[in-house]
Amino acid sequence: MGTAWAEVRVRAPARLHFGFLDLHGGLGRRFGSIGLGLDAPGIDLTAARADTLRVTGADGPGIAAELERVRTYAALAARHLGVPEAGAFHLAEAIPAHAGFGSGTQLALSVAAALAALHGAPFSPAAFADALDRGNRSGVGLAAFVTGGLIVDGGRDESDAAPPVISRLPFPEAWRVVLILDAGRTGVHGAEERRAFRELPRFPAAEAAEICRTVLMQVLPAAVAADLAPFGAGITAIQRRIGDYFAPHQGGRYASAAVAAALASVEEAGVAGFGQSSWGPTGFALTGDAEEAELLVARLRTRHPNLAYRIARGRNRGADVA
Repeated sequence: MGTAWAEVRVRAPARLHFGFLDLHGGLGRRFGSIGLGLDAPGIDLTAARADTLRVTGADGPGIAAELERVRTYAALAARHLGVPEAGAFHLAEAIPAHAGFGSGTQLALSVAAALAALHGAPFSPAAFADALDRGNRSGVGLAAFVTGGLIVDGGRDESDAAPPVISRLPFPEAWRVVLILDAGRTGVHGAEERRAFRELPRFPAAEAAEICRTVLMQVLPAAVAADLAPFGAGITAIQRRIGDYFAPHQGGRYASAAVAAALASVEEAGVAGFGQSSWGPTGFALTGDAEEAELLVARLRTRHPNLAYRIARGRNRGADVA
């Protein structure tokens, strides 16, 4: 056991999921993902020593459900760490649930990191994620918590071990991500998500091969060169293939008709990179700098005022635990 802290604050990033690499799995690994840690939205969680478990949070929509998730994750973390289920937790900011941001993984890891710090227990995010089976198809959420950045994971093999990170690159600092939010919908999750993976036909090997080629020979080199046009075009190409595959279970290429309409406007504006994170409904558009992002948001607000918009940066570090 290490030093027990009297109080701890954890700030953890959301993540975008740009798409799966290989849903066919014929080479021994299935899924694999490419994604990005974001600087917003995020988890802002504080915890202090206490004799019992107390959980509070800032007022807001869905806060009761989020606080219940904190309690659940605290109980699971206490068993995993072998420490008392005790602490005064306050959730000042949460990531919207079932919106494509990986909120469950980030909140679970944040609660466990805070509890470990209060009790001076060693904490391995990978071991706890494995115990929870969070991110059972994608390793991007775990990697976003640990390192941030632009992440590619190698998928699951028959051992069911956590997907290995095979590439982690810094996301260009100037680039911005315009988030397109539909608060009236949630993405496919839970039992519905499991049913979708059972019922969907096997993904064509040639399609998976083309996605992997696009990631290796277009997206990653463009990130290193900070060349947005090929980067964005590659992400959009991946999005179209994956979105069309999942269309029978999410009502089309995108889960939200309103977000789909906004993304059509994004394409009309000449933006190279756009799509939906995970099962959505959150859409995204990639711009070269803050000014481009602000101009795009102004255009979208005029045309699609029923949606919410947020401008984010890529986050090139993991969670802050202090």
